Amino acid sequence: MLLFVCLGFIFSFSILFLHKIVKGKLAWLSALVPLSIFIYFAKFLKRVSDGEVIRSSYNWIPSFGVNLDFVVDGLSLLFVLMISGIGTLVFWYTSSYLKGHQYLDRFYAYLGIFMSAMLGLVLSDNLITLFLFWELTSISSFFLIGFNNESSSSRKSALLALGITGIGGLFLLGAAVILGDISSSYSIAEIMQQSNEVVMSSSYIFITILVFLAAFTKSAQFPFHFWLPGAMKAPTPVSTYLHSATMVKAGIYLILRFSPILGDTYFWNTTLMIVGAITMLYTAFHMLFRTDLKAILAYSTICALGIMTFLTGIGTYEALIAAMVFIVVHALYKASLFLITGIIDHKTGTRDITKLSGLRQGLMPVAIAGFVAASISGGIIPTLGFVGKDLIYESTLHSEYYPYVLTGISILTNALLFYGGFLVGVKPFLGPKKEEYSKIHLPSIRMWLPPAIMVTLGVVFGLAPHLIGDTLVVPGSKILSKTSEAFHIKLWHGFNLIFWLSTLTITVGTVLYFVLKPSHALVKTIEKLEYISPKSIVEKLSLLYKIVSKYWTMLFQNGYLRHYVATYVTFIIILVGFLLYQDPRIVIDYNSLADLTVYEITIIIIMFLSTLFTVFTPSRLAAVASMGIIGFAFCLLYLFYSAPDLAMTQFSVDTLTVILFVLVLYRLPKYLRFSKNYLRIEHGILSSIFGTMITLLILKVLSQPKKTEISDFYAENSYVLAKGKNVVNVILVDFRGTDTLIEITVLIVAAIGVFGLLKLRLKARDKK
Repeated sequence: MLLFVCLGFIFSFSILFLHKIVKGKLAWLSALVPLSIFIYFAKFLKRVSDGEVIRSSYNWIPSFGVNLDFVVDGLSLLFVLMISGIGTLVFWYTSSYLKGHQYLDRFYAYLGIFMSAMLGLVLSDNLITLFLFWELTSISSFFLIGFNNESSSSRKSALLALGITGIGGLFLLGAAVILGDISSSYSIAEIMQQSNEVVMSSSYIFITILVFLAAFTKSAQFPFHFWLPGAMKAPTPVSTYLHSATMVKAGIYLILRFSPILGDTYFWNTTLMIVGAITMLYTAFHMLFRTDLKAILAYSTICALGIMTFLTGIGTYEALIAAMVFIVVHALYKASLFLITGIIDHKTGTRDITKLSGLRQGLMPVAIAGFVAASISGGIIPTLGFVGKDLIYESTLHSEYYPYVLTGISILTNALLFYGGFLVGVKPFLGPKKEEYSKIHLPSIRMWLPPAIMVTLGVVFGLAPHLIGDTLVVPGSKILSKTSEAFHIKLWHGFNLIFWLSTLTITVGTVLYFVLKPSHALVKTIEKLEYISPKSIVEKLSLLYKIVSKYWTMLFQNGYLRHYVATYVTFIIILVGFLLYQDPRIVIDYNSLADLTVYEITIIIIMFLSTLFTVFTPSRLAAVASMGIIGFAFCLLYLFYSAPDLAMTQFSVDTLTVILFVLVLYRLPKYLRFSKNYLRIEHGILSSIFGTMITLLILKVLSQPKKTEISDFYAENSYVLAKGKNVVNVILVDFRGTDTLIEITVLIVAAIGVFGLLKLRLKARDKK
């Protein structure tokens, strides 16, 4: 299983060597990668439909409980088949849509990384690996959204998407760490078994908020929705794959997967219902004020994501089934409409709905696919959209929270979705054909067949909903709702209340389509309220953040080394001083300490006088020399305490330091006093406090009982494992040899830098 999860990564890496093939006539062969993944996972359908949960585990960091654990059940398999199935069609579509593009190979590499990241995300049964794949989707989508990197708007949209979804990833990591601490495991399956302990814990509300923030940022829920319309600057295959079928549904997957752990509480259900309802209504109304095909699809996508969140919040068995069916419905019609929009844009050079008409002439298969996709979106029988809409109304009517209010909200939202779907899928193809579009002809089969396949599946699944119901939806819903109740999804339930509600929805949507015409005047109307939109508010907060950051940076990063050192020392004094204040007791058996000798007293006096001389001397060279004396005095102390190795090391370092300082200072101007007297006094006081604190800290350490486990380990194993009799040398060279190697490397780099500065000879014009 791991091979197929990582197949996209392998494909992306192989493009380094196969880029000529990927950019050539055989680019369509790249579709075989997601197709093979689809075929591999499709073989689990029978086992999953029988209620089996397939698990696969690969050790990674077992000591921390972090492994590559994968689980295949109804929920994960549904997402996997969507990711690989729609991915196959998108890869195939791209080979024609971006044919001849200079960076087609790069595009496929990003797409492959994103696909594997999504597969890992939905299959992960470990919170930490889920987080890693989650962040990989954000990073790869950043490159895909900003693929047209010469466009400033594309770069801005990519950064905005990365910023919003990246912050959400940090919230997810926080939730994962806390959940792991409560349950002593990062396994989602094990945490699910301890759901009662999680819900009853004092951290439940905090964990739930973190999960919500992660899911809402990823799935563009209000007020974090504004990044998604901007992401439509990306090429059409990106919009299709990331923002309709896969990435934005990662947040929906997260709240569905966490429902058995955190769900079935008032806080969980109410929050999801409120946020979902606001999102679906707010963005559904936005569709009325858009003329760009992609903008209409963007807001209808956010609206659909709001519906999924709303249904998850209802939380009943019926609602979870409705949510999972609607996930499939949305993927089929939205991906189709995006691909159709790409064809229209590719052929006409515009996505402005007010300029498009009569495109059925020359694009008849595309027009048919558009009509069927709009029918799925509007929930017209016998499509899967009709089944999904009925399930939505059934779940709202049976809700224990305000059933009629929830049903009314759902009817209004679905009517607006009907309007948006027909606006994109039908309107461009109706009416008289304009002169400038007279030469339009059908594109390559690789462009119009993928949407045709998806809308065909939308009709097939509508006529036979058990194909996905019995194999994926019901088994997945049983796991999420922890029930064994049977449920059979059907197309027709007779002329009941739900049927008449569905009829009302279609009627209202049809009236809106014929009465409300898109216009730029409506766009300008809504733009007048842009200043109070979440996007505008975030941009203003971002500007304020930049101002504060600039002030903060100038305050602490002002270019003076003494200021940096003083800041660090102050922080350490506060931190360590607080710990000493909490437990100030220092109990030392002074009789156990060795008596001071005249040699030690003499050396301490020399060090003290050298320190004073270093501080007050007006000569740089004299200050360097006196600092060298302090270092050599330390060497003598090491010798007195039988540490010749340390003494030699200290002697070598101090000698080299003095030489380097002299070489550098030799070419500098005479000693100049840049600091004010009050600063020197302030730094002197700060140094005295720091020195006193370090002294107290040393005394505190000496008063603690000695623990010799570490020293005993090195003493016992230095010769046995490293064949060295000098314990200190063995520690430096063997036990922590990598650390020593890095230290040596840093010193070499610094020495090269100093040597380069010494040898630098600037011309007169460069010195200016």
